[in-house]
Amino acid sequence: MKVKTILVSQPEPKVENSPYFDLIEKQKVKIDFVPFIHVEGVTGKDVRSQKVDLSNYTAIILTSRNAVDHYFRIAEELRFKVPDSMKYFCQSEAVAYYLQKYVVYRKRKIYVGKRTFTELSPLIKKYKAEKFLLPSSDKLKPAVPNLLNELKIDWKQATFYKTVVSDLSDLRNVYYDILVFFSPSGIKSLFENFPEFEQNDTRIAVFGNTTVKAATEKGLRIDIKAPTPETPSMTMALEKYIVEVNKRK
Repeated sequence: MKVKTILVSQPEPKVENSPYFDLIEKQKVKIDFVPFIHVEGVTGKDVRSQKVDLSNYTAIILTSRNAVDHYFRIAEELRFKVPDSMKYFCQSEAVAYYLQKYVVYRKRKIYVGKRTFTELSPLIKKYKAEKFLLPSSDKLKPAVPNLLNELKIDWKQATFYKTVVSDLSDLRNVYYDILVFFSPSGIKSLFENFPEFEQNDTRIAVFGNTTVKAATEKGLRIDIKAPTPETPSMTMALEKYIVEVNKRK
């Protein structure tokens, strides 16, 4: 069956040169973006209940823009003035760049990894004397605490925000040729919103091994996978599949 409509379970890209927009133009398909999950911040009281006193920490480990937003939100709620001496360890350049929303970049001590948390860990290791705080969601990948424990540093994780299933009732009677998922939480959201979901002719696209596992456990047939050596991005995997099926008579 030809592909005409795609639902991506993430927010619409904010950049004009997103490869999704190229895909729409080149393959003449309709793509809708609907977040299947969203983030909700916890309260300052919730953070305190985790035995976290913001004034105890000299360094912050930031793995995402959400972590940046919610750290400074909680600091404001608890009337904690973040000191100029605070060190920031950002997982990627994108996170470090986003930090400028809250701090004067050139006046702060900011250390930036290339992309993955593993690449950030040598920078953290250089500053073993610091007391590190890791503000994160309730869905923290086990690899992060495992790496920090291996570094033998003084650190603490605290939940500053939670990943919550979105209300998808507007999609109840809407059909798409392909559903695209990027996390196990997205798969969970699909079945929490539509417990009776039957795949039938709907193609399922998944990104990453943990998403593959979650989809398989729910009995879904996976038609498109990324990343692969041939298609390292989801848009490349989608385009390859669309070109193949849409040229069939």
